[in-house]
Amino acid sequence: MSPVDAPTRRVVVVGNGMVGSRFASDLLARLSDEEVGAVEITVLGAEEYEPYNRVLLSEVVAGKVDLAAIGLPGAGDDRVRVRRGTEAIAIDRASRRVITADGAYPYDAVVLATGAAARVPDICGITGRAGGLPRGVHTLRTLDDARGIVAASANARHAVVIGAGVLGLEVACGLAYRGVPVSVVHGGASPMDRQLDTDAGRVVEASLSRLGVRTWTQARTERVRVDQQGRACGVEIRTPDGTDRSASEDGTRVVDVEADLVVLACGTVPEAGLARAAGLTVDRGVVVGEDLASPDDPRVFAIGDCAQPPEGGTGLIAQGWDQSWRLAEALASAARADDGTTAGRDRLPGRPPSGDADRPSMALRLATSAVVRPVAHDPQPGRATGSSPARAAVPGTDVVRVKAAGLEIVTMGVSGREPGHRSLTLSDPAAGRHVQVVVADGLLVGATCVGAPDVGADLTATYTRRVPVPADPAHLLLRPAAPAPVQAVTPTHMPDQTTVCHCNGVTKGDLVACWHDGARSADDLARGTRATTGCGGCTDAVCGIADWLAAADPSDDGVRDTSSTARSPVLSPSPQRS
Repeated sequence: MSPVDAPTRRVVVVGNGMVGSRFASDLLARLSDEEVGAVEITVLGAEEYEPYNRVLLSEVVAGKVDLAAIGLPGAGDDRVRVRRGTEAIAIDRASRRVITADGAYPYDAVVLATGAAARVPDICGITGRAGGLPRGVHTLRTLDDARGIVAASANARHAVVIGAGVLGLEVACGLAYRGVPVSVVHGGASPMDRQLDTDAGRVVEASLSRLGVRTWTQARTERVRVDQQGRACGVEIRTPDGTDRSASEDGTRVVDVEADLVVLACGTVPEAGLARAAGLTVDRGVVVGEDLASPDDPRVFAIGDCAQPPEGGTGLIAQGWDQSWRLAEALASAARADDGTTAGRDRLPGRPPSGDADRPSMALRLATSAVVRPVAHDPQPGRATGSSPARAAVPGTDVVRVKAAGLEIVTMGVSGREPGHRSLTLSDPAAGRHVQVVVADGLLVGATCVGAPDVGADLTATYTRRVPVPADPAHLLLRPAAPAPVQAVTPTHMPDQTTVCHCNGVTKGDLVACWHDGARSADDLARGTRATTGCGGCTDAVCGIADWLAAADPSDDGVRDTSSTARSPVLSPSPQRS
């Protein structure tokens, strides 16, 4: 019996977002044509849309990116069944079915990639209201959210953004870029206090002020005022009174800020309701082991923002994509091993045939032998990851980047508070610049960079590539770890192994190979390699390479430069972000 004739192995993916759609593509890519014929992949997406890049929604708000430009390539194969607008409402583990409003989908393995929802804080005026949030109050998590904020910004007189984390800063800068006066309200001592120390936060605050964004720190939102028409008209905040402590007994005062547009950027909550209702262990997210399987059911996996792995969730897309890669490898390997014998091909995954009860099921083997990508260096857990020492985040999956109009911030790794780490800082508030590097054992294990994008790009490359640092790490603060590249007139002199898209690990050679396979535009290259589909920072580079390839003779050996004397690339690496 050939694998095509074998019983179909059914994999149901719940979630068609950045991680769910990526997993379906990753799994498909790891199966041969015969193996794909024996595996049925179904993706259930609650939204009606094709997959899109949530990371770039704040740039849609800023007007820097068009809605049409944030679409992501799907599996692109009719062997993957994608059901858009189909929300999973239950998982029946006893009968191994995912239940939706229009029917049930049997599974042998189910992958939860449901992501996270925007957290709505308990604030007087917006909670407990029939019909949801008042008009003028928005979250930013979906395409519809972005459209609503853009529409509201057209006539907004003043906006208030509640929360000064990564998303809050990006939204505030985006609205300011559109010409809307903005105030940011934050409970911490300084912006991005989970990732930045106080000195770096003050530099960020000063930079925001230059952009016309007022920042209220150590402030608590008391109420969102709503007028008789049910529309937000102001925000009352309690803030320290730095001028007259007699204003109240506790030294605070209530400030009424006029606002007809309020954006809640207060973090996210993992979408774990399906798993909880199915009796699976849920803490903050769906608890999974290093194999990404639930400890309660080896047939149920969780990846992305909905998952809570042993190292903790970072909330960064790079971690979700890393998990997608690992789980696709494990499922494909297990399916392939299960087809190693005729007996293996003649049974459903996870169900041993008669007389073979001692052989572990495929589902159990997945749960105990999933591939875990090795980590070359085991730094202390990143400050933004909530990691435990059991397994540190893979370097490169914990890079946090703020890519906002007029504000550049990138942080990664540890903050320098650990014993044995050497930390150096350059703080230049007048220029809006703050750089900190943390070095241990000759490697960069952490960095913070505000207002110096070129240095930030180089530090990110040094950190993710595990490049040895100079003996004097002070050189990292102002100049690249490697000698400055020689400027090249065209990408002809860029070595094939040069990484162009760091979010997806796409090299110049990958782009050239994709072009030779039939790609004829930057959009084709994005679909074929996934370059530009992460933070978007490599878009100009990919477009430039596409223009160069279009102008070059495809048969010209100059398109590929394998010379050992090829010069360094012009293009700076683009760091990842959440």
